Amino acid sequence: MGKLIFITGGARSGKSGFALKLAEKRGRNAAYIATGEPKDSEMKRRISAHRKSRPKEWITCEEPLDPASKLLKLDKKTGVAIIDCITLLVSNLVLAGIPEPKIIYQAEKIAENAGKSGFDVIVVSNELGSGVVPENKLARDFRDTAGRVNQLLAKASDKAYLMVSGLPVKLK
Repeated sequence: MGKLIFITGGARSGKSGFALKLAEKRGRNAAYIATGEPKDSEMKRRISAHRKSRPKEWITCEEPLDPASKLLKLDKKTGVAIIDCITLLVSNLVLAGIPEPKIIYQAEKIAENAGKSGFDVIVVSNELGSGVVPENKLARDFRDTAGRVNQLLAKASDKAYLMVSGLPVKLK
């Protein structure tokens, strides 16, 4: 039975790097499920940098809307999978017009399928609740939905970490 590991933190706090280190300790057969889409030059650069930071033998899957289903389609020899990042997943779903209950359901399926997968699943998400309250409704709704998704995944996780200035703080 796979374990769910939740990693959250602010922007550029070291979340993805920490996830990579945890995954590398779990073996070679790793899968990276990316939710980001290369829609502009900045995202293209970020995606390229993330790819270069991973071992070449890792499987990379791009799944911007349904990483939960992708978990069950991975090879059974997979030792660990990373979903990076939940915040981008929530953004993709909000921008696709998906209502919050269905977004919450997607997070529930990630937690459920992590348990069914037979390998550890590391999810990476941004902590948005410590910042300024956004001035427009869409941004506030997004922040609130992302916060609820993070709470669900943290509660469902076997281990949870908060990254602060590159240092992992174990929450559970």
